Amino acid sequence: MGERFVVVPVDGRVGVAGEGEHSDAVVADPAPDPGGSSSSSAGTVEGKEAGEDSVFELQDPNAVVPILEYNREPNKYGDGVPKENSPFINNTDNDKGNSYDGTNMALFEEEMDSNPMVSSLLNKLANYTNLTQGAQEHEEADDDEGPKKKAVKSPQMGTFMGVYLPCLQNILGVILFLRLTWIVGTAGILESLAIVVLCCSCTMLTAISMSAIATNGVVPAGGSYYMISRSLGPEFGGAVGLCFYLGTTFAGSMYILGTIEILLTYIVPKAAIFVATKKEDEVDALLNNMRVYGTCCLVLMSLVVFVGVKYVNKLALVFLACVILSILAIYAGVIKTIFEPPDFPVCMLGNRTLQNHNFDSCLKTEIIDNVTVTTKLWELFCNGPDLNATCNDYFTNNNVTLIQGIPGLKSGVITDNMWSDYGPLGMKVETKDLESISGGDTSRDIYMPYVVNDITSFFTLLVGIYFPSVTGIMAGSNRSGDLRDAQKSIPIGTILAIATTSFIYVTCVVLFGASIEGVLLRDKFGDSVKGNLVIGTLSWPSPWVIVIGSFFSCCGAGLQSLTGAPRLLQAIARDGIVPFLQVFGHGKANGEPTWALLLTGGICEIGILIASLDAVAPILSMFFLMCYLFVNLACAVQTLLRTPNWRPRFKYYHWALSFLGMSLCLALMFISSWYYAIVAMVIAGCIYKYIEYRGAEKEWGDGIRGLSLNAARYALIRLEEAPPHTKNWRPQLLVLLNVDSDQGVKHPRLLSFTTQLKAGKGLTIVGNVLEGTYLTKDAEAKKAEQNIKSAMSAERTKGFCHVVVSSNLRDGFSHLIQSAGLGGMKHNSVLMAWPGTWRQSNDPQSWKNFIETVRETTAAHQALLVAKNVDSFPTNQDRLGEGTIDVWWVVHDGGLLMLLPFLLRQHKVWRKCKMRIFTVAQMDDNSIQMKKDLQMFLYHLRLDAEVEVVEMHDNDISAFTYEKTLVMEQRSQMLKQMQLSRTEREREAQLIHDRNTASHAINDKAETGPDRVHMTWTKEKLFMERNRNRECNANVAARDLFNMKPNQSNVRRMHTAIKLNEVVVNKSQGAHLVLLNMPGPPKNRGGDENYMEFLEVLLEGLNRVLLVRGGGREVITIYS
Repeated sequence: MGERFVVVPVDGRVGVAGEGEHSDAVVADPAPDPGGSSSSSAGTVEGKEAGEDSVFELQDPNAVVPILEYNREPNKYGDGVPKENSPFINNTDNDKGNSYDGTNMALFEEEMDSNPMVSSLLNKLANYTNLTQGAQEHEEADDDEGPKKKAVKSPQMGTFMGVYLPCLQNILGVILFLRLTWIVGTAGILESLAIVVLCCSCTMLTAISMSAIATNGVVPAGGSYYMISRSLGPEFGGAVGLCFYLGTTFAGSMYILGTIEILLTYIVPKAAIFVATKKEDEVDALLNNMRVYGTCCLVLMSLVVFVGVKYVNKLALVFLACVILSILAIYAGVIKTIFEPPDFPVCMLGNRTLQNHNFDSCLKTEIIDNVTVTTKLWELFCNGPDLNATCNDYFTNNNVTLIQGIPGLKSGVITDNMWSDYGPLGMKVETKDLESISGGDTSRDIYMPYVVNDITSFFTLLVGIYFPSVTGIMAGSNRSGDLRDAQKSIPIGTILAIATTSFIYVTCVVLFGASIEGVLLRDKFGDSVKGNLVIGTLSWPSPWVIVIGSFFSCCGAGLQSLTGAPRLLQAIARDGIVPFLQVFGHGKANGEPTWALLLTGGICEIGILIASLDAVAPILSMFFLMCYLFVNLACAVQTLLRTPNWRPRFKYYHWALSFLGMSLCLALMFISSWYYAIVAMVIAGCIYKYIEYRGAEKEWGDGIRGLSLNAARYALIRLEEAPPHTKNWRPQLLVLLNVDSDQGVKHPRLLSFTTQLKAGKGLTIVGNVLEGTYLTKDAEAKKAEQNIKSAMSAERTKGFCHVVVSSNLRDGFSHLIQSAGLGGMKHNSVLMAWPGTWRQSNDPQSWKNFIETVRETTAAHQALLVAKNVDSFPTNQDRLGEGTIDVWWVVHDGGLLMLLPFLLRQHKVWRKCKMRIFTVAQMDDNSIQMKKDLQMFLYHLRLDAEVEVVEMHDNDISAFTYEKTLVMEQRSQMLKQMQLSRTEREREAQLIHDRNTASHAINDKAETGPDRVHMTWTKEKLFMERNRNRECNANVAARDLFNMKPNQSNVRRMHTAIKLNEVVVNKSQGAHLVLLNMPGPPKNRGGDENYMEFLEVLLEGLNRVLLVRGGGREVITIYS
């Protein structure tokens, strides 16, 4: 509907709103008025308070009253949905820009800022455009151009063009053309099939896992890195992302080396800069040529990528066409061998294969004009062209034979190629079908033109060399930003591409083994067929089809690697999870990753300097396998955790398949090269720990967090089954912390002491209580929690923070003591600071709360630690020198007194301190025997401490004790009377207020009714009576104070406190810390204040004191 109400002034003028109200909040339709001008805006009324209904009030009686006019004109500013924004809707500055949908949604009006309407949410989702990597910078550059900005085209690529063909191009490549024939000849058809099936199964299982992850929501451009990091968290994501980056970079090296190998070996061999004069130097010359030409090729490709990536993308189809044409040429050539096998003869000396570079005819001698002359082959094995020249014994004893290199499918050569033929470096390529007579001296064989193994071959090496030929399955997911429907295209396209390439590899293995002679298959560089590419000899119509096709294929793959790797590094750098990579997130104005390209080129050069395709292939196999391993792990973890967000559209996955794929990846890593596997794992592990230690905090809803939650839940349930054994007991602390009026931490040294006591082990909960209601104190609670967390971080206290808002502090501390923790991970000890200002405080609740906390910890069977003078405790940076930690063991309450110094001395702050234990002996105790027993007890506890027994004699109670007790009780009595008088004053004030209220009510009734009520109790009379009572009470109280006598029980307690304090101060005044048994509070609550006095007297003259009260159970044992 296009109908809506528009505010229109009665006389054509704008209505006047109240003071301070906005005049631009409601915009009227630009309907022309009779004068030809358009009305600009109508005023709105801003309510006095948020949430209060606004009333349109006129301050000027002549002001114009706006009215609502109904307008059916379509809405020019939206989709035709009427938006109500009138003076009758409260419109503040905060929500001025947020239009609110009609009166029928008024119930949700106040939630519109935080909870948008479903219609607006769907509108945002419908307009979502998934941009490719780097497109954001392009858009920003376009924004700067203003009117020249081009519209972003919506992605239109389907499954075939967007996923299937790119995967096909990336999977089929250099290994197929340069190494597959050699792998088949060396490993045999059966083991080659095993290698192919093993590797293809690994990639297929990985593709299934990847499909599940890719279809579980929108996957932005970033491909595998994005999927792994968002599934397994930033640590795994960064580690595997960098491994994938290194794999892609080394893949570029491999493709460049493949390009140069094709160029120098098969296209223009004469272009070699380094030429070997001796046969034994040929390998070194080839490697040096590869290094020089490879470096030049890398620089050229990097320049192409730097200057114009769009040209690389446009040439992608050309490179793909080369790959497809080459494969078709292979199949056509195989079919042709059935009818007409190509003529590629191989010259054999005995059963050894000869390099056919320097001779034309495979003969020792030939007859020309009836004259027997020697051939060029003769000159290679003899010391001259003469018939009587001295020749190699093997050459003399064996005949030269010419065999067909490609006998064809019907030849039955498949049976000879079924089994493997591994060998060491330098082993001659031989056939079993020909007879051979061994020669004499074999030391000269390395100078003879035999075809030999250039590397030591074995099954696991071939797996590492072959595996790169099945990588490239991520090409579809890397292009997810360009796909019309990524969730449909990625699974179908990737799995079809893997199925197609697997079929190609399996058929090629069988067809190569069935068509080509074994000695030619094992001839890696085609030396026996005049340097032709072995797979080229099989193709139709010409070997050059494969040579040119594979050359352009390798070029294209190298360019794609140099294009993709820097963007992957840029994506990792921009995520901010690896701080030292931040610089590589920057690029040119259009988003091209310049710095990342330079780093990629540098790493790629390392692979080129290795110079051997067979040595580089296992390296990139490691990195790709590690990436695939974590893709499988991510899928398995998400499936087993059953997280609510795990809802893939691709349904044909199972956690068992993912685990199988993961196991297969791990096995292939160690099968290919165990030392490379360990190096790759160490690199990934170092990156993981670095991100964990220094990386930015990221919360991506990853599966590892869900795994941690599940593990924690399982552990908590197990912990709750039984209480911990004494051997496992350690203080799990609830630290009761106070904050000031600005929610700053009052005693940060309490957190320092917690860190020194815990050393990061066990549970620490830092609790705080704010007085009030949660609705009013919500912001303060969050601020306090943030400040406490900051203080915990500064003091390196590892634990949790828990801020509670309660109606009073007493209940809040009680709730924390009862409910902090979860399951088996509950605190067993409470640490708090001594209320040092309890005497100066006018409010007795400060020390009453402290005493109630002591009682509640005792009732809860929890240990209690009270730190006195906590602000003088050492910081974590302090290092206490030679000194002592003195333990005054008066009563045994579980052994916590002896365990705490041991735990403290584990920390470097207290490490140099010695432990001394003092115990008190009465008159009837044997002090010498007590000392021996205590020393034996500490020996069995494995604690190193000095032992001293202090004797306390039964002295008479001094007059000083009587006087101190009397002063204490008089002070207590005076405070009670002061509290009582204050309570009375409050009660009297309330009484006066009530009587005044009643008086007004009676007078009001008297005016309307016939009866009149007279008050007999006046204010004056009330004041007189109150003063008279107060004077009487004061006189009585003063007489009681001067006549009172101290309570005998209090006198005895004071005597103990004074005597024990004298002994402790005498022995331990210079100690770094004094630990002392904390006496329990009196059962009669009337003596609570006296209890605080006793503790003050007990601790007088001591600097750092920790009062310890056990939890009622043994916490230390002599047993193992």
